[in-house]
Formats: sequence, C-alpha cells, structure tokens
Amino acid sequence: MDLPVDEWKSYILQKWSLLPKSIQVTISTAETLSDLFLHSSSLLQPEDEMFLKRLSKGYLVGKDPNAPLFYREEGNKKFQKKDYMGATVLYSKGVSHSRPNSEDISLCYANRSAALFHLGQYETCLKDIVRAQTHGYPEGLQPKLLLRKAECLVTLGRPHEASQTISDLESNFAAEPTLAASQFQILQRTLCRLKVKVQEKGNLTETSPAALTKAFEDMDLREENEQISNTSSSVSLCTDPLKGRYLVATKDILPGELLVKEDAFVSVLNPGEMPPWHHGLESKWDTRATNADLYCHRCLKHTLAPVPCDGCSYAKYCSQECLQQAWDLYHSIECSLGGLLLTLGVFCHIALRSTLLARFEEAGKVINKLCGEITNRDICLPESKNLTQILSYDLGGESKKKGKTVETPIPGCDINGKYENNYNAVFSLLPHTGNHSPVYKFLCALSVSALCRQLEAVSLQAFTTGLKSSKLKAAAAPMLYPELNIWGVAMLRHMLQLQCNAQAITTIQQTGSEESLITDSRQVCLATGLFPVVSLLNHSCSPNTSVSFISTVATVRASQQIRKGQEILHCYGPHESRMGVAERLQKLRSQYFFDCNCPPCEREKQRPSQGPRWEAFCCHRCGALLQGGDVLSCGSTSCMESVSRDHLVSQLQDLQQQVGMARKLLRNGELERAIQLLLGCQHDAESFLLAEHSVVGEIEDDLAQAYAALGKGTGRSQPPIYRRVSEWWRFATGHPVLRWAMNSSNWPKSSSMGLSANSY
Repeated sequence: MDLPVDEWKSYILQKWSLLPKSIQVTISTAETLSDLFLHSSSLLQPEDEMFLKRLSKGYLVGKDPNAPLFYREEGNKKFQKKDYMGATVLYSKGVSHSRPNSEDISLCYANRSAALFHLGQYETCLKDIVRAQTHGYPEGLQPKLLLRKAECLVTLGRPHEASQTISDLESNFAAEPTLAASQFQILQRTLCRLKVKVQEKGNLTETSPAALTKAFEDMDLREENEQISNTSSSVSLCTDPLKGRYLVATKDILPGELLVKEDAFVSVLNPGEMPPWHHGLESKWDTRATNADLYCHRCLKHTLAPVPCDGCSYAKYCSQECLQQAWDLYHSIECSLGGLLLTLGVFCHIALRSTLLARFEEAGKVINKLCGEITNRDICLPESKNLTQILSYDLGGESKKKGKTVETPIPGCDINGKYENNYNAVFSLLPHTGNHSPVYKFLCALSVSALCRQLEAVSLQAFTTGLKSSKLKAAAAPMLYPELNIWGVAMLRHMLQLQCNAQAITTIQQTGSEESLITDSRQVCLATGLFPVVSLLNHSCSPNTSVSFISTVATVRASQQIRKGQEILHCYGPHESRMGVAERLQKLRSQYFFDCNCPPCEREKQRPSQGPRWEAFCCHRCGALLQGGDVLSCGSTSCMESVSRDHLVSQLQDLQQQVGMARKLLRNGELERAIQLLLGCQHDAESFLLAEHSVVGEIEDDLAQAYAALGKGTGRSQPPIYRRVSEWWRFATGHPVLRWAMNSSNWPKSSSMGLSANSY
C-alpha cells in the first residue's frame, strides 16, 4: 500500500510508453524537482483524472445512510453467539457510517457498550454510554443503558457514582413510567441487586479507575543530547563526504541502553487489505476487521471503541482528543480525499501530510524553501532566494551571529548546529532524484499532480484552517494558496525521499497469554512514518542496535556493547542471518542506492560459495568456514582442525534447546534469567557457527526483544542487569588476568556463565 494501486501504476506505465521519445528525455534529464513536476503535470489530461476518479470510487469512505442498520444487525448476530469482539467491530463500522446526533449513531454506541461490558472493558463501556446519550439515545431505552452504567461503576469500585446513577434512574421512572409490568419487575429486581452491591462496595475503600500502564511512554533518556533532539548524550552527529550524516558513540555503551526515543514527524496508518468495491451489500459493506478499524489513525494506539470522523467513514481515532488534533493538523484537508489517498498509496499520503504539518512551523522560512525549488519562475515571492541561498541561510550553512560567521555544514541543523525533529530536518532528507528510474519519477510526479488538482478543486481556502496563530496565517495565506505548484514540488520531494527514508512502524500481534510480557507473536507493519533522527542511522547487515515502537514513538537501543568512537548502526531489512550476501547487496542497491561494505558483507565476499545458511559451521580455533561431508575440515590452509558433522549437528541441537528454554523464560516474564541464558547461547554459538547462521540471528532478535521488554517493564533507561554487568565489565577489563582470559581460548564456553567477551 506504500505505492499507488496496481491499476494506476499500469495506467501510468502505459502512458509513459506512449510518450514521444523527446518528452521522455526531457523528463528523465530534468535538473530540478520543479522542472520534473511542471513537465509531468503538464501531461496530466482530463481522461487521466477521470480514470483515477473511477479507481477512487472503489473505496467506500463516505457516510452511507443505509450502512448503520446493516452493521448493527450483523453485530447483533455476533452478540447473540457471544462473539463480543466481532460484535464490537461491526458496531464500530455502524458508528463510522452514522451521522452525528442521529438515532443510528446512538443505537450503535449503545449496542457497542453492551459488547464492551461483556469483554470487561468497563471504562470504555462508560464512555460509549455517554456518547449514546450525547447523540440522542431514545428515552424509552434509557433504563437499560443506565443499569449498564451502574453495573460498570459498581464493578470499577465507584459506589457513590453508582448510587447516584440508580437514584437518577428511579427518579426518571417515577416521573415518566414507560415500562410494561413485566419489564418493571425485571428492573426492580436488578435495582435491588445493584443496591446490595453498592452497599457492599461502600464498606470498602473506594478506589480510582486503574490507569493504563505507561511505563514505555514515561521512560525518558537519562541525559538528553544538546546537539540532537530525542537522543542520548552517548551519541554524536558526524558527517562524511561519502556516507553523509551518521551517529557515533561518545562513550562506551552497554547492551540495552536507550539511545533514541523519537516521535514520528509524520505517520500514516497502513490500511491493511481494503475490499474492492462492487454492487451488492455483501461486498459493499465489508464485515472484516482491518488495521483501519482497530487502530487510531493519528497515534496508532489499538482501540476497541474508535471515535469516527464526522465527515467520513474511514478515519477513526482512539479518543475525541485525537480526533480534534488530527482535524486541526491535517484531516480537515484530507477528509474529502479519502478514496483518492487510498488509491495513490501511503507514500503520497505522507507527502501531503508532511506539507500540511509544515504550516505549523515557521511559515515564512518554509515558503521560501519551497519557492527556492521553483527557480526562474514568476510564481515565487519577489524577495525569495533560490534554493542554494535559502539552504545556506535558513539551514545554517553560513549566517552572521554576534558579528561572527557561524559554520553549520550538516544539512538539517539550525544556525546553532542543532538537529531537531522538525520540517527543516525532514526537508533535508535526500530525495535521490538522480537514482530513481524515469518511470518511477513520472509515476510520483503525476500522482502528486493529480492530488494537487483535486486539492484545488475542493477548495484552497481549507488550507488556512488550523494555523497556530493569526500572525502565521497572515504570513502564509497570500503566498501559500494561490500557487499550489509550490506545494506540489514539496510533495514530490517528500514522495521521492520515502523510498530510502521511510520507516515501517511495526507492532507485535500476540498469539499467547496476554499476562506475559513476552508471548508467542508475529511482527506486522502497522504504519509508515518519517523519523528525522532515526534516519541518521546508517545500515549494517549485522547492526549494533534494535528498533521498537509503541504507537508513533520509535526507540533505538544498543543490542550489544558499542565502544566509544564506533558508529551506531541499524539494519534496513537485509540481515546477514536471514539472507545471503548476494541477495542483500541486490536489495540494498535497488532500494537504497548504495553498495554495502559492512564487515559481514566484506567477509562473505571473500568466502567461497557456501551451502545453506543453517549449515554455516566455523572452526572453533580460527573462525574460518568448515568444509566437507561427514567430516568437516577448516578452510584455512594454516589450520588443520577437523570435526564430525554429526558432532556439530548435535551441538547445534543442544544450542537450539537452550534458546527454546530462554524463550520460555521470556514468555513467563523472567527477563533477567532469559537474558543471561541468551548471552550464554550467543557465546556458545560464536564458537562453532558463522555470524550469518540463522540461529545466530534468532538469538540476536530474542536478546533485542528482551532488552526492550526489560527497559519497558522497569520504566528505567538502564535495567538492573545492565548496571551489574557494567560494573563487572569495567572491573574485568581493568584486571590483566581477566582481560587475558577473556581474549584467550581458555574463556569458559558453558551456557551457565551467561557472559562472554564478545557480549559486552
């Protein structure tokens, strides 16, 4: 879903193939993004827009007045079968298609509150009860809603509120008795039962509602970096003519140490598999649950009871607060474009949202930057500079400060040399225009052009909504909206940036017990985002960090010891334990436009062709690849070691059993014991397995997961085990005998030790 739908891609490919050669050359050799955008947009014809419009209509994103009844009835069927989770999803779909302050939406909210009650989601149930009442829930049905509210309050240990709700119910019924005799008797029995519960609860100390665990969100960097926002003081930003910007350690870093905690500058939810549109209820009103139904479209939190946008049926949020923030920041523009944005893909959506978010920063500088992209045109401000001048001034290349020239050569930094999570940093990410294929650039440019045409059609006036102050609004309005081409160039730049700079925001879908910190699980891509600081990390096929996500926040932790002066490295996907060197190089070259020369790649390039990675055994003496059949011999001419394959296979099976035991400890929440066992497994693996062996990668993954869970569970940036190991490590490396032992073949290989020279 990152790129446009296949039908639009095929259409553009055919259009490109029919263009005269001279026009293809003009677009292929365009020197600036503005030239690329303007040449391409001039080729967008009305028939192209009509085709795209037909594709966009395939997504049911508007309010359908007939849908709420359908989803409510389908939800009732699930409810009767006691499938309360399935019923909740269907009632939520009914809510999304309902108009505000209608009977439809009040009934869907009330029904969803009943399903949530049976799921034990009492706080959320109470919120839905309030929503149902706010939207005009019928008076005749109020008693059962109030009874449910009282049940929730009693269960939550709030007897005073429950007692008040019961009193209100009795008063209302006494004033306007509307129930039949049989219903009245049921009501009376229920009220008596609740009163007894309230009295029992009243004798206990009343407790406040349990707050959601926020250990991860509350966990901060121990000492924040003054040069790079959202980053530990343990790292520093450097630049190199060949590899660009990168991060290095300013001191020794221990495994598990928190290095970066950054909220995405922009993110867009991956909608999941969206159903095709056809005539007929079954396919038109889809009953499946996708990411778009289960996660907040702003903060990406999982939610059973989403609050929908009032204007469309697609956008849903975890709360009214998230809904309002999204509306103010960008959704007021996106709301009427839902089908088009789903057709054009997540990259195009992020490109639009990035430019919308830019309105909330220093508007004048943003406009000047964008105008600078469109050189030698009359559509820029008279006082605007070209891009080179603007970048050198606004991005800190050279400016006057206190009578001195301040040099800030690193792109994305301000005039004080600080790199922050803002539009300035996003704008500085490289679009790699010269590396993309001509047809890919044409696809992006035409997609952005079509989006700009639609923005112009729906109303440029909407762009001014949500600016933080009248001063910014006044500054932006006269130069932003009459010339949408400026923003088209910006969106094209962002769309081209994303192939190399987009970060997949992943989440773990649990398949085991919810009580365990670590359960059997699988990782899925939830959204795509831009993280300016995380983007500074260069790639390694054997990285020294792990990245994890909670909502839109990315955390980068050390997955092994990182020495002072070493580069902080991240894996872009191709990992040595899961992919051979040829495949890794090809993937990195095609997507990221560089030839990887990390140590694992250089090492594997020198080796002869190997068998499967799961048989990558190495010599325990010199580390060279073992070769042969039943008896394996060291590939090094200076080493005469040989060993039985059966012996190594048996050793591997023992290791896999140890890893299995560690995973069981992880699932049971015994994190420190699991880490100690995994560290021992890692040391044992190094004695007879090559680094690219799949089991080595599995151990690294389990360790990274354990580090993240341990930090999350304690709410501290450095869990106790790391501090104890830190003290041991500093003592050992300062002791000549222990230092000799760690670097010699006498170092113990027993898994019970749990520590190794290469682990820390």
